Amino acid sequence: MNLLVLVPVVLVLLALRLAPIRVNMLGWFFAWIAAIYTVLQWGFAVPIPQSVVKLYIGIVTLALLAYVTSDRERLRGFWDPLRAFLTEKRFVPLLVLVALAIPAAVAVKIYLDVTAEPVPPAFGRTVHPAPPEQITVHDQPVDLVTITNPYRRLRESDPAAFAEHVAEGRRVYYQNCFYCHGDLMRGEGMFAHGLNPIPTNFQDPGTIAQLQESFLFWRISKGGPGLPKEGGPWASAMPAWEKFLSEEEMWDVILFLYDFTGQSPRARAHQESTRQEAEGGE
Repeated sequence: MNLLVLVPVVLVLLALRLAPIRVNMLGWFFAWIAAIYTVLQWGFAVPIPQSVVKLYIGIVTLALLAYVTSDRERLRGFWDPLRAFLTEKRFVPLLVLVALAIPAAVAVKIYLDVTAEPVPPAFGRTVHPAPPEQITVHDQPVDLVTITNPYRRLRESDPAAFAEHVAEGRRVYYQNCFYCHGDLMRGEGMFAHGLNPIPTNFQDPGTIAQLQESFLFWRISKGGPGLPKEGGPWASAMPAWEKFLSEEEMWDVILFLYDFTGQSPRARAHQESTRQEAEGGE
């Protein structure tokens, strides 16, 4: 929250409240809308999408209208100045000015939007940012360079136990993850269209098939709050699941992700050989 914006807004509202001249309900109505719009537009370090700003302004307007119409005195204080402005002769010049200013303002806004130069983002967003070498999960250090899924080896040594872990991962996914990532793991869950960036499409061969399971463990355990700067400018909405899931549950859901999509995690040996080839080419 940007206090440099919030403080003046609070002071203006307080000054209107304490002003010797009583401000009518119509004035308060527009003062509150202007104040909330100012806070939403300039009061946050990370810009809020205009669609969200418009949504909140709509909600605030409806709430204020409900407040105004819930009392006869408040409704009179809101409607009487508006009716006087629209009907009394002394306000005719101002009414004509407003009638001309509104379409002119719309025309100027359209012109500015059409002629505006494209502005690049402050920095490019990396879809798969580089993980740290070490993290702490449930107060225990985890080395992401060397760690592997402890249940992956059961696929060959104990298929029945492996199937149990996959089934547990299915439970975890459909209790927690499908709301955003969707039934088919295509990033089309019921909440997906309200998020920026949208949830990962695990069916895309360019996602988990290119990643090691340790990367997924990091992203699941730390969620959006654990993203590095290059993961911006919009932080992922995914919560830090380490606060809700055990380590076993997180590894199980990773097994289920790969099993459901028919993908295999990127092998560490393949990554090492790729890195060595790149270094040799240099």
